Amino acid sequence: MADKSYLDWPFLAPRHAELERALDAWAGANIVEGQHGDVDAACRQLVAQLGAAGWLRHAVGGEQWGGQDDAIDTRALCLIRETLARHSGLADFAFAMQGLGSGAISLFGSAAQRAAYLPRVASGAAIAAFALSEPQAGSDVAALACAAVREGDHYVLDGEKTWISNGGIADFYVVFARTGEQPGARGISAFIVDAGLPGFEIAERINVIAPHPLARLRFTGCRVPASARIGEAGQGFKVAMATLDVFRTSVAAAALGFARRALDEALARATGRQLFGQALADFQLTQARLAQMATGIDAAALLTYRAAWQRDQGRNVTKEAAMAKLTATETAQQVIDGAVQLFGGLGVVSEQPVERLYREIRALRIYEGATEVQQLIIARELLRAAH
Repeated sequence: MADKSYLDWPFLAPRHAELERALDAWAGANIVEGQHGDVDAACRQLVAQLGAAGWLRHAVGGEQWGGQDDAIDTRALCLIRETLARHSGLADFAFAMQGLGSGAISLFGSAAQRAAYLPRVASGAAIAAFALSEPQAGSDVAALACAAVREGDHYVLDGEKTWISNGGIADFYVVFARTGEQPGARGISAFIVDAGLPGFEIAERINVIAPHPLARLRFTGCRVPASARIGEAGQGFKVAMATLDVFRTSVAAAALGFARRALDEALARATGRQLFGQALADFQLTQARLAQMATGIDAAALLTYRAAWQRDQGRNVTKEAAMAKLTATETAQQVIDGAVQLFGGLGVVSEQPVERLYREIRALRIYEGATEVQQLIIARELLRAAH
């Protein structure tokens, strides 16, 4: 990547620039781009590599539990995702899901839960998953129907989850289910469910345009120890939203990584491709497109690292994270589409870098809150502040 001037921005500390440079060098030497015949095996291998090299420590909170620091450093999280996304969408996915899948335990887990799960997540010995969405409850979390009924020292889970990343390969899942303390969002609790428990099955594997492990889960009389509940009963919505607040900004950072790679590819193409007796870069239309790409990326990066910095200062970033996620993912879609256009026919050839990026970016505009949901969140926060 030619331009790393953003590492000198005041939102970032010198340690962050050192982290990015070290990871960039490691990724260049260890991550193989391109088609993965067995995506499950590739994902497992990436988790093991990231863990062995120490990068997964940044996805876990608490030094005593294997984390890099006492709390998750949001700026480090974002830089890691941005850097990995430039090299490989699947590598970014493998890292991100270790953090999202265990985030509720880092934030709200008991000492026993943290000791049992977080060191294995940080080392890459255990793969984590976050199970919130359902067939009829995606962005509307309060509408989820998966139920957990208390029976003595256990909860019995019944219902389904879908669009679950790492579904089918995870060693444990943080599952959100309705426990009924109050109606709506106030009657949801979070549980750690180990893979292989009786009554828990992978109902369906789901294939998407940028392949990664994804599945629909089914619970049928699945008995989970009460000690596996994360936090207080009825506080699951709070647990889920707090976890997403940490990682939503990092989705913006992943989009930045995709966009920066697309710009690099576009610059190489524009300067190396001859057309009508001159370089493609000599055409004013090309220059205008490149300028729009670079300007959009910097605008999105400023919003992203502002949100990350604010969270690391202990501030509420619900609005700022939504702004960053919305802007970075929408901008990346435009930048990548522009890069594909500059490549012409080569841009739609399977496994060309810009073609892979085109498939990778599409999901980011949907997961962890679609663009339209981010708009609602921003407006809600603005209206709340106006009253």
